[in-house]
Amino acid sequence: MSVSSFVKKIRDIMRNDAGVSGDAQRIEQMSWLLFLKIYDSREEVWEIEEDDYVSVIPEHLKWRNWAKNEKGKDVLTGDELLNFVNNDLFQTLKKIEITPNMPIRKKIVKETFEDINNYMKDGILLRQVINVIDDVDFNDPKDRHLFNDIYEMILKEIQSAGASGEFYTPRALTDFIVQVLKPKLGEKMADFACGTGGFLTSTLNALAKQKEIAEDTVKYNTSVHGTEKKAFPYLLAITNLLLHEIDDPDIIHGNSLERNLRDYTEEDCFDIIMMNPPFGGSEKDDIKNNFPSDLRSSETADLFMALIMKRLKENGRAAVVLPDGLLFGDDSAKREIKKRLIEDFNLHTIIRLPHSVFAPYTGIRTNVLFFDKTKKTTETWIYRLDMPEGYKNFSKTKPMLLKHFAPVINWWNNREEIYEGKYPKVKKFTPDEIKELNYNLDQCNTPQIEEELLEPKELINKYNEERNELNQKIDEVLSEIMTMLESDK
Repeated sequence: MSVSSFVKKIRDIMRNDAGVSGDAQRIEQMSWLLFLKIYDSREEVWEIEEDDYVSVIPEHLKWRNWAKNEKGKDVLTGDELLNFVNNDLFQTLKKIEITPNMPIRKKIVKETFEDINNYMKDGILLRQVINVIDDVDFNDPKDRHLFNDIYEMILKEIQSAGASGEFYTPRALTDFIVQVLKPKLGEKMADFACGTGGFLTSTLNALAKQKEIAEDTVKYNTSVHGTEKKAFPYLLAITNLLLHEIDDPDIIHGNSLERNLRDYTEEDCFDIIMMNPPFGGSEKDDIKNNFPSDLRSSETADLFMALIMKRLKENGRAAVVLPDGLLFGDDSAKREIKKRLIEDFNLHTIIRLPHSVFAPYTGIRTNVLFFDKTKKTTETWIYRLDMPEGYKNFSKTKPMLLKHFAPVINWWNNREEIYEGKYPKVKKFTPDEIKELNYNLDQCNTPQIEEELLEPKELINKYNEERNELNQKIDEVLSEIMTMLESDK
């Protein structure tokens, strides 16, 4: 089965169910079913590897015992299936008792289902969806590869499914950042607002190529850490890591900003941090109070920057996707963040991304800040990456691709300033120059001087419209003057 036919089959079935309203609910519905299928597949492996393995899921609730569709076997369907899912499956998984020494692989089941819903109201249609998902065999290499493609399509669909788009960072961007930071086995990478796990899985894809001996597999399994506040992206991130054969996904379901910054120690720090923190949001006062007074901000992205700087190890490296607001922002918190990046870190590169990278979720222009904790900043390069030739905007059908970062990758190790006419496209700044700019890093912008080319007839019509509008304004001013003169007589 192809990727598109798999997704289309499920979409067509769910469109007939009165309980599923829109793509966001359809994707969430599909995701928890996929989680249970994948988890059951991984449990089959764990049962072989561990003689004393005991599942946290009761036997009758395992996918293989209620969802699996085998010829000649009676399966749950209709109202009986709905009653089972709503009143047995969900209720039991939501109430799993968590103990202090319970492995992560068991804890994630309860954490996954705590805030997830079954939206479908037609048990026959639900059975049809389950059958489509059950046809994928995760122990078959061919089907496993197919499902990775299916899952990637689900993540892309999230980007255009309303507010859920905030959870998806384009794969080209995460892969580019991983390519630049070059994670190595034995290092620990973190994303404190990991969404669906894009940075985590891009890192794992790079590390998987480095595995050679058994010890490397152990390092691989403990190489990434994530935290995600919202239930749905947490579910997707956990499923994503299970697909990458991380049996104990180190992903916390919670808010990274809830802990006081002063409480973090060296043990809480990481070699690499990659993030696309939520921006445009705001936090309550009790969250802001977890930060030093000079770093307190109403902007969520600013607070995450403070957290990143606190939790980056000595000699560690980071890449953070941030909106233009941080670059030109002049409030006390933003200025202090930029000052510390210059004085306490090595802010070596800022890549100004093309517009519409995150369309249609947001049109806000974004940047990637690359810095490390090796020394004070000696120079900061600002590189404006323009839209690729033939593109006016990125979209669902024409997304940003890794090849679009080729100009940056080719420039990275052979740096030089680039000008287009008198305007800088790539420019190097010293710390003193940045201080003279009052820490305004909003540099190397796209020149705004543009000439509008119109057909002759359109040009004449536009000229006449502008002339008529100008004549009307002149007449109004002259009329006011005449009135004033007459009143003075």
